[in-house]
Amino acid sequence: MALTGLSNIAQLLQASLDPRQNKQAELALRQEEQKPGFSLSLLHIVAGADSFSGTVRLAGALCFKNYIKRKWTDPDGNHQLPEGDVVAIKREIIGLMISVPPNIQSQLGDAVGVIADSDFWRGWDTLVDDLVSRLTPDNTKINNGVLQVAHSIFKRWRPLFRSDELFTEINHVLGKFSAPFLTLLESTDKSIEQNKGNKTLLAEHVNTLNLLMKLFYDLSCQDLPPMFEENLNAISTLLQKYLVFDDLTLHTDTDEESGPLEFVKSGILEGLSLYVQKYGDAFDSYVGTFLQSTWNLLTTIGQETKYDILVSKALQFLTSVTNFQGHAKAFDNESTMGQVVEKVALPNLTLRDSDMELFEDEPIEFIRRDLEGSDSDTRRRAATDFLRSLLAQHEELTTAVVNRYINHFLGEYSSNPARNWKSKDTSVYLFSSIAAKGTVTARDGVKTVNERVNILQFFEENIANDLVSVGGIEPILKVDAIKYLYIFRSQLSKAQWATAFPLLVQNLASPNYVIYSYAAIAVERVLALTDSNGQPVVESKTVTPSSKDLMEHLFRLIEKDQGQDRVQAATKVQENEFLMRCVMRVLVVIREELQPLTEMLLKHLLEIVNLAVLNPSNPRFCYYLFEAIGAVIRFAAPAQPALVENSLYPPFAAILESDSQDFMPYVFQLFAGLLEANPTNTIPDSYKSLIAPVLKVDYWLIKGNVPALVRLLTGLIRRGSAEFISGNHVEPVLGIFQQLFSSKANEVPAFELLECVFVNFSPASMQPYYTPLLQLILQKLDKSKSEVFNSRFSRFYHLVSAKVDEGLGADFFISLLNNIQEGIYTPIYLKVILPTTPTLARPIDRKMAVISLTQTLAKSRAFADTYKKGWAYTCDRLLELLINPPVIPKQGATIADDHDADDMGFGAGFTELVTIRRPPLDYFPDVVVGKEWVGSQLSAANAQTGGQIGIFVQERLSAGSQKALMTYMNKK
Repeated sequence: MALTGLSNIAQLLQASLDPRQNKQAELALRQEEQKPGFSLSLLHIVAGADSFSGTVRLAGALCFKNYIKRKWTDPDGNHQLPEGDVVAIKREIIGLMISVPPNIQSQLGDAVGVIADSDFWRGWDTLVDDLVSRLTPDNTKINNGVLQVAHSIFKRWRPLFRSDELFTEINHVLGKFSAPFLTLLESTDKSIEQNKGNKTLLAEHVNTLNLLMKLFYDLSCQDLPPMFEENLNAISTLLQKYLVFDDLTLHTDTDEESGPLEFVKSGILEGLSLYVQKYGDAFDSYVGTFLQSTWNLLTTIGQETKYDILVSKALQFLTSVTNFQGHAKAFDNESTMGQVVEKVALPNLTLRDSDMELFEDEPIEFIRRDLEGSDSDTRRRAATDFLRSLLAQHEELTTAVVNRYINHFLGEYSSNPARNWKSKDTSVYLFSSIAAKGTVTARDGVKTVNERVNILQFFEENIANDLVSVGGIEPILKVDAIKYLYIFRSQLSKAQWATAFPLLVQNLASPNYVIYSYAAIAVERVLALTDSNGQPVVESKTVTPSSKDLMEHLFRLIEKDQGQDRVQAATKVQENEFLMRCVMRVLVVIREELQPLTEMLLKHLLEIVNLAVLNPSNPRFCYYLFEAIGAVIRFAAPAQPALVENSLYPPFAAILESDSQDFMPYVFQLFAGLLEANPTNTIPDSYKSLIAPVLKVDYWLIKGNVPALVRLLTGLIRRGSAEFISGNHVEPVLGIFQQLFSSKANEVPAFELLECVFVNFSPASMQPYYTPLLQLILQKLDKSKSEVFNSRFSRFYHLVSAKVDEGLGADFFISLLNNIQEGIYTPIYLKVILPTTPTLARPIDRKMAVISLTQTLAKSRAFADTYKKGWAYTCDRLLELLINPPVIPKQGATIADDHDADDMGFGAGFTELVTIRRPPLDYFPDVVVGKEWVGSQLSAANAQTGGQIGIFVQERLSAGSQKALMTYMNKK
């Protein structure tokens, strides 16, 4: 592309960095995406060190990464870019990654990972050879670039489950990469030795070693590489050397910034933890040396935050070692245990000045790091996990030793509470560490406790006063009190929570950010807590009387300190997802009792939506925001449809108009929920204007929109099929079905749409389309080996077959198929439909199959006259289903817990809103299928046909089937 074209894209990239212009810039970049060679243009900008600034190049790399994530392949794994672009990208990106700065490398590395997910290794089998060929003995810039690319690809293996395909890929890599890796490891060691004292060169080689440690983990994460096992002694010697290595030139000048040595040692310890956990037989003999080195490191290292990751990894290694009984014996005496607690656990559990600075200056970051169950590598969490691993192996000894320190620190606090409040904090952390056993879950907190300690007694004697105190107490102790209840929430009975819950709620009124946020976290989790019978521990009647004040207060906390600039306010309002999650939970708990608050709730929620859409920045906050709106729709819209619809329609329409792709999947779901909540059985006038936007092809190209759009479109069709027919929308709807059906990933929503079309559009309007639609299905049925496809096709057949009283039925389906090819119905019925029917998993689908087969036996002329053996096969399959008749579960009054939002990100795809989750659609809600219903249907048909069904039973069925069916038919 000419420099002029690149400059235009570069200007848009620059504008995308300005919060005031980024929305328009991103829309303009989306337009540029449509032009040929866009991806290569981005790479040329990233490569243009002489023509473009570093910030523009970084923005270009970020844009390229996101573009590749969206556009590299379709849901079926086919390349969406022109083949020439695909080849050029794979040819250029490796060399480019090697030449750019580390911050750009990381963005390109993510893109390489996406490409590798699709193409490596069979579609990119030259990659490893290319990487190996670029490695040099001592050129760190080239080597580090190569290793960064390799890590971007191989790290994908870490979370994967074992499979033949995965191990084929790993073996392909190991066969080519293991020897060069070990050679580079050896040469890097020599280069470090040769450059001691040379700050610049030494740092470069240590950075190479850091990348090698990441790859050491990558290559070992699934199985022990044979070449590593053969050289394990030499590898262990080198790892031990650099675990204790030091050079003053590599020390950083600040307390906050970690240096290359900290990263290398962290990587070594992470690898050691892996080998202890997975390869004990080969690695056990080396553990003692590493254990001693790690102990020395932990007992001599400083409290500066720059060492936090290293200390966490060291403690995680000790935890891994302690988890094995053979290694844990080293701690099985009182003297050693005392040293462990005093020299390792306590220094890393004790609150530091840097922790208090974070508490005061960045409270939301303090909460996210401190929260039990988060994945942050903090000293406190790692020390807690280490103590719990010791507790699991030596419960009595660990409890006794730690209790002595707990009592010591409580005594220090009692002697001078104002001065020694940190001692109280330490004692509470120590107690929590040994009181909890097993995994502390995000849903329930601590489920199993150490019976050698008394949870409630410790609360009453040391925690309760801090929880209720209005003033004169350090804020961190108030947080400790709230967190104690949060962690041990499952240990309190319903009666105990009746007393404790109001005390939690009172802390929402605190002016301290961390206190009221932790109170919101605890309130939300307690409201989600259920007893062994599935009943809420805190009932709605406890919350409802104060719900108005509680909601208004939570909104004030969310909306405060926004300032005048709306873009900055958009970021600020989304900062605290914990408050919005609490809003959502309260609404879910009070259910229909929120109706008097509807106007107030919508006012606040929509103000927040209108701000957040300007600059979506916190996907977790936005998820809970839309769940809260979903709760209002679910519990208020049926009783107040006009108020809810009139409030929500304009801002939702504006979001669609603004092309805010981050919010679209939520908006389409909420529109569907609104429609379903409307008490009329017709399509309200306000929804008719949605038909055209919902049929807009561009919306359907965004994969995250598809499930929500199918739900909304089918809802519109069910209520307003006449509008679609009179508006000539039948063909566009079928075009959308065809687009969905062409993708394997969208076959299920495609069938959902097709079922709706067959049932709701009149046969006259569908007549021109029946044949081409079924031809499309038959083509895929012939090629597909997918059980999911066969199952979905069988369900579709049973729906059509069951709807005999509405002009459909088995005979209707048979005639359609025979119009395409005479006799094709028989093999499809015998080889696909009947064998697949017993495998239908959902009760709703099995119910439909029972109705379908019953209607076929009772009313099909084709089965009566032509498919005589088929009549018997159908009866046998029906009797098989009736052994355990399908029971449709009643829709419960409670709402299942929301999604775990920890891994959420914008653009990640579809996230279902739980508050407006739609139960599986029952096309026959008034039918309760079972032996009695089947018997009554067949008896009625027998009477109407002059005993024909009885004759078929005697002539066509085996003796066993005759007896079973006649038993059902003769029941009164």
